[in-house]
Amino acid sequence: MSVEVIQSRRDWLLSERPASRMQARLGRAYVAWRRFSANRLAFLGLLIIIALLVVAAFADVLAPYSPTFGDLKGSRLLAPSAEHWFGTDDLGRDILSRVIFGSRWTLYVVILVAVIAAPIGLLVGTVAGYAGGWIDAILMRITDIFLAFPKLILALAFVAALGPGIENAVLAIAITSWPPYARIARAETLTVRNSDYIKAVQLMGASPFRIVLRHIMPLCISSLIVRVTLDMAGIILTAAGLGFLGLGAQPPLPEWGAMIASGRRFVLDQWWVAGAPGFAILIVSLGFNLLGDGLRDALDPRSGDQ
Repeated sequence: MSVEVIQSRRDWLLSERPASRMQARLGRAYVAWRRFSANRLAFLGLLIIIALLVVAAFADVLAPYSPTFGDLKGSRLLAPSAEHWFGTDDLGRDILSRVIFGSRWTLYVVILVAVIAAPIGLLVGTVAGYAGGWIDAILMRITDIFLAFPKLILALAFVAALGPGIENAVLAIAITSWPPYARIARAETLTVRNSDYIKAVQLMGASPFRIVLRHIMPLCISSLIVRVTLDMAGIILTAAGLGFLGLGAQPPLPEWGAMIASGRRFVLDQWWVAGAPGFAILIVSLGFNLLGDGLRDALDPRSGDQ
């Protein structure tokens, strides 16, 4: 592709007078990508998350051994070596294979929590911000009640009531994760509720439901995406904490928190049993934090083009 073609496409994307909605959307996406790609740490976070997705998708191919079965007689608590890169646990299972398959459960938790909690928070926040009055007061006081408790303690209470298991852990974490999203959505709604854009839609006869769903919620999406991405690290740590306490994924599932719990007995002599899943949690959490910081800078409408 010639330099002239590339330059013409760039000028088309950066046009101050787009000829269509598609051109305007592509232009905004291009500007956001330029801001994001200029941040090297954010790009590193993106690479970490892409690596996590690849490892989870091809775990069956990448894992050298079974994640649930091991040689209890001949391979128990082996140190890291060429045969077992991360060593083996107390049941003779290859820790590298368990860490690789554990990435699937990590993605399972964070994706389901985001799918459940983000829409709830978005709906509660936009309705409260647009309706105002007693509806706003009731919804925000409910939100304050959830925010008054530490997330892990509240999740423990819900899991204790629902019973241990990965599905119940996801539900408990989702129930405790939506209040910050509601706060953000409400703040965004209050800033645009009295704008000329919304008043023009009201004059056209749009119902409050349509205004909230079609015009206010899309304006809150970018801020919500940034907050959800930044919260992924906390979600992973909460899920690992529940697994560590035996209330999350149950054996023999290779969940990272449960792996740390099973390895805490050998942490002084066979440190790799708990160290490998702990390092995996550290790297993935760092990746989500770096990605969230980059998205926050890239999607901030107050930032100028760099």
